[in-house]
Amino acid sequence: MTDYYELPQPEEVSKLEREDGMGAYLMMFAALAVGLPLPIINLIAAIIYYHVNKHKGMFVQYHALHSLLAQIPTTLLNAGAIFWIVGMIVSSTAPGGIFFGYLAMTFIANVLYFVFSIIAAMKARKGEYFYFIFFGKIAYHQVYKVREDDYLESNELVNQPPMS
Repeated sequence: MTDYYELPQPEEVSKLEREDGMGAYLMMFAALAVGLPLPIINLIAAIIYYHVNKHKGMFVQYHALHSLLAQIPTTLLNAGAIFWIVGMIVSSTAPGGIFFGYLAMTFIANVLYFVFSIIAAMKARKGEYFYFIFFGKIAYHQVYKVREDDYLESNELVNQPPMS
């Protein structure tokens, strides 16, 4: 008995599941749609999307969790930049080298997140998987690992293979 469920192949994933999987990555545009420059809106949208769609099948659950996990560090970096900028405006201090380094790192992280999210959305639309570094592995293990109660349920099935 395997410890992980088999991944569905692209032709086995329904059109609705593909669209729902793709939608998980498009949550990054939530703040833009609302018209607010608040990074927390994207994270809240990703959390809501995950909870609403996590019961629509493992394919959708994987993509929703994957997108949510990848959104967290980007949101934290963006929130840090906003608080830092507001703090400098309130205290009337001039930005230093560390500030510009942080902004550059935040900008690069956002560009990478944007590019990889678009790639992941296109792959999900095709019924395929895309794994962000670190987050893809966590989402895969969380969604596709067979749990002990799954083994117990399989023993309670009416139709069992023949005994040898």
